[in-house]
Amino acid sequence: MTERRRVIFLFLDGVGLGDDDPAVNPLAADAYPTLAALLAGRRPVAATGRLSTADAELIPTDANLGIAGRPQSATGQAAILTGVNAAQRLGEHYGPRPDARVRAILDEGGVFHQLQAAGRSAYFCNAYPQGYFDAVQRGKRLLSAVPYAATLAGQDLLTYADLCAGRALSADFTGEGWRGELGYADAPVYTPQEAGRVLWGLSQPHDFIFFEVWMTDVLGHARNRDGAVTFLMRFDGFLAGLLAAADLTQTLIIVASDHGNVEDCRHGKHTTNPALTLLLGAERQRYATQIADLTDFVPVINAFLGVPAPGSRPSATKL
Repeated sequence: MTERRRVIFLFLDGVGLGDDDPAVNPLAADAYPTLAALLAGRRPVAATGRLSTADAELIPTDANLGIAGRPQSATGQAAILTGVNAAQRLGEHYGPRPDARVRAILDEGGVFHQLQAAGRSAYFCNAYPQGYFDAVQRGKRLLSAVPYAATLAGQDLLTYADLCAGRALSADFTGEGWRGELGYADAPVYTPQEAGRVLWGLSQPHDFIFFEVWMTDVLGHARNRDGAVTFLMRFDGFLAGLLAAADLTQTLIIVASDHGNVEDCRHGKHTTNPALTLLLGAERQRYATQIADLTDFVPVINAFLGVPAPGSRPSATKL
C-alpha cells in the first residue's frame, strides 16, 4: 500500500529572520541542535538568506506584502490560510484578531475548506481550555484566524477531553501549561520529543494537519529573550521527535510564521523582517522555489496534495 501524501504545517507566530546577535535574537543562540543539523551549522538569521542543505530549505519569506507598516497577525495569517494578500485588500496590516473585513476574506475559503471540498482530510490539532470557549461565547474574545478558518470548514475546535484522549496537542508542546497555569491537574504531559511523536501519530488519518504555536509572539512582545531561548529549545526537541517518527518520503513539513517579532527582543513590537519558513521532507527543493511571500503557502499545499487550484478545471490540472 502506497503511503499517503501528507502536509504537516507547524505555524510559529511572530518569528522572523533577524540580526545574527544572540544578545537580542534568540534564534541566533547556539542552543538548537536539531535546527543546527538541519541547516548544516548555519543559523536561521537574515544574513544566512535562502539556504538549501541536504535536509532542509530555509526561505526568508516576505510578510510585508507591499504594504507599509509593521505586519500584523490577522492579515498575515489570512494570507497564509487563503493565498489572498489580505493586507493589500484592506490597504493596511491589521491584527491581532480578524475584524469583519478579514473574516470576509477567510469566508471565501481557506486551505481547510479547499482541501475538504477536494475530498482531502484537514485537521487543526490544537486543544483549547474551557475558559477559551466561555470567553468566545460571552463575546469577550474573538476567534483568531486559524481557529476561525478551521471551524468554517466544519471542524469543531478541540477540547480538554480531546487532549486527554490523545486527539489534540497543547500549544506549548508539553502540556505543562495546562497543569501549572490552567489548573487541569490530570492533563497529559509529554517531553518535547514525545510531543513530536504524538503529532506524527495525529497526522496519520489526514492529508493535512495544522499546529499553531503562539507563545513565540507573546515572548517577543514581552521582550523575554531568555524565555524565548528556552521555549525555542523546547520547539527544537519537538521537531527532533517529529522527524525521528516521520516517514518523509511522502510528507512535506512546513514550518512558517506570519511576521517577525521574537527575533528582535529590544522593543517588543512586530518587525518588518522576513518571516521564517523551513521546508523539510518530500520534494522540499521543488516547492521552496515557489515560496516568496505569505500568499504562496496555499498553492504549494494544494499542488503537493494534487488538489486543483480554486477555479481551475480538473482537465487542465496535472494531478
